[in-house]
Amino acid sequence: MKRRDVIKGLTILPAIRGVLPKNSHLHVSFARNNAPLIPEHKPMPDLHRDAFVMDGHTHVMSRELVMKTDIGQRYPDGTVDLPRAKEGGLDAMFFSAYTPENYYPGRFETKNTFRVVNLALDQIKKNNAMIELALTASDIERINKKGKMAAFLDLEGGYDLYGDLDLLRALYKLGLRSMQLTAHSTTNAFIDACNDVYTWGGINDHGKAVIKEMNDLGMVINVAHASNDAIMQSVAASRHPVIYSHGGFHKIVDHPRCITDEAAKAIASKGGVIGVHFGSLFNNPKYWAWQKANNPVKVQPQPKTPRILTSQVTTQTIEDVDKEFAKELPFTFKGTIPDEYWMHVDQLAKVIDYGVNLVGEDHIALGSDLDGGPELPREIKDISDFPQITIAMQKLGYSDQRIKKVLGLNWLRVIRQVTEGK
Repeated sequence: MKRRDVIKGLTILPAIRGVLPKNSHLHVSFARNNAPLIPEHKPMPDLHRDAFVMDGHTHVMSRELVMKTDIGQRYPDGTVDLPRAKEGGLDAMFFSAYTPENYYPGRFETKNTFRVVNLALDQIKKNNAMIELALTASDIERINKKGKMAAFLDLEGGYDLYGDLDLLRALYKLGLRSMQLTAHSTTNAFIDACNDVYTWGGINDHGKAVIKEMNDLGMVINVAHASNDAIMQSVAASRHPVIYSHGGFHKIVDHPRCITDEAAKAIASKGGVIGVHFGSLFNNPKYWAWQKANNPVKVQPQPKTPRILTSQVTTQTIEDVDKEFAKELPFTFKGTIPDEYWMHVDQLAKVIDYGVNLVGEDHIALGSDLDGGPELPREIKDISDFPQITIAMQKLGYSDQRIKKVLGLNWLRVIRQVTEGK
């Protein structure tokens, strides 16, 4: 899939080096020679300013790990850093550390997971003036009362391809409170990914053991990237609500990463939440039709062993993988999109509305996948543009209370149920 490079020549002006308050509309534009222009005032509705706003899937720590950067500084590229998150009115985010497929062939997934989680903790501590770690919903509220953002630590990717429960317990002790079951887009030893080989017909007995352990610990179970059968079986196996942190709806775009109505209803019936992704690929039928020739949906075989476990690369060190991985960063769409296929934020609002009509306003939220490479709507260049979602929902005629649920209260509720048993 082609990607579009969203580049902004930004530098930090001395006047705005500190943390901007949530009610600030200030956004600084820059000329081609990187000289600051007159500050641009982005619209932030009063409702957005006053609401609790949480993103259910925000990529962090990849570039910080391999490029030695600091998420507390304003980046000249990419879509996420803490100053821009503050400008976008974010109160909390699933602080999603990522262990991608790059690290699986050499079986470096466990080492990478622990180092990105440790780095996330270090970065949160380093930027304590802006953000603090939250382990529960009550923590999120306490941190917000200080005027800070809350980081709810989340993992996307394989912490261990075999699903070792002792490693899971160790990650919980470090502060991890949410985890995707699949190894990103890869079928592992206990659950099928939606666009990889189907080995288990959903989940196997060890998958159920992982779910039970997460239930016992009070960890949020994330079924994004799982196959339809795996989602249905995970919901049935879990005592607690589960989430689908980021994706679209299969009835709108028939991409294998989009959730079926059946699975969405199953998640909602148990109190779970579906996070709507911000990318065109999952939400814009015209764009998907244009891209489909380059993204053929193949029927995958069902081998006895997931293909990722059938061989191991021993010729690379983890540092070698880091160097290759660095070439992909930052994760922003780097292709080009003709005007007729470029999605507006109003289309994203229509997808939200589809979900609300399907499963109810208590079960739809936002999972942007920012800095994860989505083809963003025209009106959203980075996380500072989050208020555009509120404006689009207001145009639909949504009540303030419904908008507040979608903006963050639904995430807060499910976190409270899972982490506090309330």
